[in-house]
Amino acid sequence: MNEEILIAGFGGQGVLLMGKILAYSGMMQGKEVCWMPSYGPEMRGGTANVTVIIGENRINSPVLQTFDTVVILNQQSMDKFEQAVRPGGKLFYDSNGIRNLPSRKDISIYHIPATAKSAKIGNTKVFNIMILGGLLQKLPIVDKQFIEQGLYKSLPERAHSLIPLNMEAFTIGGTIVETIWEV
Repeated sequence: MNEEILIAGFGGQGVLLMGKILAYSGMMQGKEVCWMPSYGPEMRGGTANVTVIIGENRINSPVLQTFDTVVILNQQSMDKFEQAVRPGGKLFYDSNGIRNLPSRKDISIYHIPATAKSAKIGNTKVFNIMILGGLLQKLPIVDKQFIEQGLYKSLPERAHSLIPLNMEAFTIGGTIVETIWEV
C-alpha cells in the first residue's frame, strides 16, 4: 500500500525540504518513493507544495487530485487543499495564520502548533521539522531512525552542524501533535 501525501504552504516554510526528507528517508528504508515539488516563481512568500508518495508498491504517476494525507501550513493552502483529502484520510495543520480551521467530519484532523513551539524555544527555523515529527507520530510511514539520514542527504553540508537541533525539534513535534477529530 502506498501513502500519497501533499504538503502545502508558503515558500520559505521548508515545505519542499520536508518532502525531500520524507522521500530520502523512505528510499533509505527500501520503499518505493516519489517526490514532486511545485512552487510559484516568487519563491519566499509565494505558494509551494510537494507531493510525496511512499510505499511498498510501484508508483504509477505522481500527478494526483486527491491524497491520503495533506499537511497545510497557511490559509491559502487550507482553502485550496482541504477538499483534496480523501474521505477517511488525514489532515495536519499549523494554526498560525489560519483563520478558517478545517471542518470536515469524514477525515481525521490533527493540529501541530509548531510555529508557537519553535518561537518558544527560540528557533523558528526548525518549525518545519517539528511539523514532520508530528506527522510521523500519527502516520508512521517511515522509521524515525531514517529521518536523521534524510536530513544529512537533504541539507547542504554547511548545515550539518544543525542536525542535532533538527532532531530535537523532530522529537518535540511528536509530543505536541493534537488530535482534533478522528474517523
